Amino acid sequence: MAVKIRLKRIGKKRAPHYRIVVMDARAKRDGRAIEEIGKYNPKAEPSFIHVESDRAQYWLGVGAQPTEAVQAIFRASGDWQKFKGLEAPAPLRVKEPKRDKLEIFNEALAEAHGTLKTEAVTKKAAAKKADKKDDAVKDEAKADSKTEAKAEAKTEEPKAAEAPAAEAAPADDAKA
Repeated sequence: MAVKIRLKRIGKKRAPHYRIVVMDARAKRDGRAIEEIGKYNPKAEPSFIHVESDRAQYWLGVGAQPTEAVQAIFRASGDWQKFKGLEAPAPLRVKEPKRDKLEIFNEALAEAHGTLKTEAVTKKAAAKKADKKDDAVKDEAKADSKTEAKAEAKTEEPKAAEAPAAEAAPADDAKA
């Protein structure tokens, strides 16, 4: 039986994904595979290639013939050179690992608290901010005047209480 290593197409229209499979040469393109030995996604940036190297070496060793596309993938991954006994190619481009969502959140939070807006973006917002500041200043002034008045009233009451007692004391002395 003639065995081939070829691509089995999966995925939607305009979004192809492939499995690298070992199949009978007479089987349909998307037919039943003997074994799946890898995956390939040409649309990802950089292209996603995952090959189970030991299984690919086994099937190449027992005589399975790769198609041109699979042979190009094997060259890119270094499996073809390993099979032929040649030097391995330069390393492939590796996709940068995704940043952790918590890290992204903490960075955005630090940025938001680090740079506070000092000016309003629109005139209306600027006017509202100015009104709020004026209201706040007026409220503070009213509150300060009220607290001062209360403090003065408290200080005046003890003086008033002392005055009648002082007046009463000389009267007591006069009676005696």
